[in-house]
Amino acid sequence: MKAISDDQFPDIRDAVRDLCAQFPDEYFRKVDEVRGYPKEFVDALTKAGWMAALIPEEYGGAGLSMAEASVIMEEINRSGGNSGACHGQMYVMNAIVRSGSEAQKQKYLPKIASGEMRIQSMGVTEPTTGSDTTSSRPAP
Repeated sequence: MKAISDDQFPDIRDAVRDLCAQFPDEYFRKVDEVRGYPKEFVDALTKAGWMAALIPEEYGGAGLSMAEASVIMEEINRSGGNSGACHGQMYVMNAIVRSGSEAQKQKYLPKIASGEMRIQSMGVTEPTTGSDTTSSRPAP
């Protein structure tokens, strides 16, 4: 797979940076101090359409490529945000895009694209720790 260079997708990069500039480092420090979730930040990304990047246009999304979605996450991190807080919102719904029935797509994707519904969890299991990912260790 060819690497994405910093000069690709300048419009996306600039727009995401501009939005992230509205949330200075102090905002994220305060959220981290209380072990909170950056709801206002994710809401702003959703309102701007960035969290619906991979949802096809016919369901209210932007219909962008995986490369473009990766650039969004990259710019969030570069700007001092934590893309982990919104990673699930952008990628987990892809199970519906790829494997959902047409009825499921029509029911759920527009709501996810608008922010009315969020899908931000995924199942995890590790051989030695089950779902306790904080206890996971590298394989010997």
